[in-house]
Amino acid sequence: MKKWSSSFSSMADSKLFLLVFLLCTVLAESGIVAEVKQTQSRGEPFVGVNIGTDVSNLLSPADLVAFLKLQDIGHVRLYDADPDILKALARTKIRVIVSVPNNQLLAIGSSNVTAATWIGRNVVAYYPETLITAIAVGDEVLTTVLSSAPLLLPAIEALYSALVAANLHTEIKISTPHAASIILDPFPPSQAFFNQTLNPIILPLLQFLSKTGSPLMMNLYPYYVFMQNKGVVPLDNSLFKPLTPSKEMVDPNTLLHYTNVLDAMIDSVYCSMKNLNVTDVTVLVTESGWPSRGDSKEPYATIDNADTYNSNLIKHVLDHSGTPLHPELTSSVYIYELFNEDLRSPPVSEANWGLFHGNSTPVYLLHVSGSGTFLANDTTNQTYCIAMDGVDARTLQAALDWACGPGRANCSEIQPGEGCYQPNNVKNHASYAFDSYYQKEGRGSGSCDFKGVAMITTTDPSHGSCIFPGR
Repeated sequence: MKKWSSSFSSMADSKLFLLVFLLCTVLAESGIVAEVKQTQSRGEPFVGVNIGTDVSNLLSPADLVAFLKLQDIGHVRLYDADPDILKALARTKIRVIVSVPNNQLLAIGSSNVTAATWIGRNVVAYYPETLITAIAVGDEVLTTVLSSAPLLLPAIEALYSALVAANLHTEIKISTPHAASIILDPFPPSQAFFNQTLNPIILPLLQFLSKTGSPLMMNLYPYYVFMQNKGVVPLDNSLFKPLTPSKEMVDPNTLLHYTNVLDAMIDSVYCSMKNLNVTDVTVLVTESGWPSRGDSKEPYATIDNADTYNSNLIKHVLDHSGTPLHPELTSSVYIYELFNEDLRSPPVSEANWGLFHGNSTPVYLLHVSGSGTFLANDTTNQTYCIAMDGVDARTLQAALDWACGPGRANCSEIQPGEGCYQPNNVKNHASYAFDSYYQKEGRGSGSCDFKGVAMITTTDPSHGSCIFPGR
């Protein structure tokens, strides 16, 4: 993605600026907004979650589905078409996007028979007992595996033909998720346009989506926009925090005010489509999120920022806020992601995008009160802070020393002869001290971390005569 700062400096003398400005002005004034609105599904906007599986000790499919129900999660996206998960989702009200991995594009794009077989095995075999709503064909193909790009649309069309043959083409949509970097000069949104070298693929793809009533799937991360444009894009704009008018981003061409980065990214997609004369395709955000932990190069990957972003994102979608260009049109969003994928390769942030640890304990407590029951379970139940499994004793001891010292936790109960001294090991003592500090801090966001060795749980760790502070 190009830096937004360069966008401001270069647009004044750009012929492209004049063209796109005129196009987006026409978009705002010619009733095309209504045209887009008419093509949107009549369903309410929703927040779903992505489920990656690079997780040690991942919940069994049955336990996973039970967890989804507990958290009132009604929409999920899989990165494949895992048969065990699809079976477990049967006869639930949970709607699922299944995916064709990038490494299967060659076979499917080269053979209608292979495409039909894929639909038979991964869709027809489960639908309608399992509510498959869409197929995501590949993931960010145009930016990560450009060699497969020529086969992308043939694969999509072959799979669509198989859906038609199964009479499922009106029930199940088909599209492909893109990275935000396929759009150049994204701010102000009125100047945005697709990378022109990709237009021979993007234009026929958009025409297909228009014809079939399918959405344009986009993976949009304000986190990366902020990291790539520090000093230009304020952190508060990226996190949906309330802004004074002077801090709002203003599109100088449309005079629309943007209070957050995600809305600007979504509108840049609509303007880019309009630039190719496509006005009836809606945007579905297939990925968005914020990492809760990173290395020294990612100092803004923190629990506080991740909690703030995802909590505000949920509220923004469920409040039907729309965007400045399309206030009547709210894109649904899939949060990346449900679980921390601890098996992923560095950097550290790659393993820390999840709302929950692999054992289903929350990484942090979302502040979504007032937004219904979605992901609200752990904001009301009693929670505790305990030491994570698998942490070496020396690291735990250092965290314990801090909690009982500078952290001013009440550690009297883990002294010799007291109620929580036994079992006499560093993990037990650290858990008590962590919970004491966590409760003392009002269970605030970030108060159960201790440099990554603690986690939040809803299971009472009290035992015997040892009563944890959280009880």
